[in-house]
Amino acid sequence: MSTAPGAASTSSAAVLGIGPGSAVQELGWDSDVDDALRTDILDSLGEDFVYEAIEAVDVVLLWWRDDDGDLGDGLVDALTDLSASGYLWLFSPRVGRDGYVDPSDLAEAALTAGLALANTTTVSKTWQAQKLVRPKGSRR
Repeated sequence: MSTAPGAASTSSAAVLGIGPGSAVQELGWDSDVDDALRTDILDSLGEDFVYEAIEAVDVVLLWWRDDDGDLGDGLVDALTDLSASGYLWLFSPRVGRDGYVDPSDLAEAALTAGLALANTTTVSKTWQAQKLVRPKGSRR
C-alpha cells in the first residue's frame, strides 16, 4: 500500500494508526480474513492481539461479514473492552465480494452503537476498513 504514486510503501498497520505499544483486540476472525494484513499488524505491534482484556484496549479490529448477524449488536459488543479514547476498525469485504456490508447498514449500525464514522480505507484486495470513533462531546 503506498501513500501516493511513487511514494515509499506504507504498511497497513501504519495507515491504521497501529504501532508498538498499542493494545489491540481482534474480534470476528475466521478462515477468510486477510492473513497478510494480520501479519503486518502483528509485526508492527511486536506482540499478539489481546483476546482476554484485563485493561481497556486502544484499538478493536472487528472482522464483519453481512451474514454475521446484526452489525449494531456486533459494534456494541466490540466496545466492551475499548478505552474511552480508543477506536474501532471494522473490516468488511470490499464491494462485489461475498459478505459485503452495505454503507447504509453500516451508518445505521454506527448510530445504534453510539459511534461516528471517521474514515474508510482499502486495506487489501478483498477487505476494506471503516474507522469508527466515539463522538466528541457536544459544543456550545
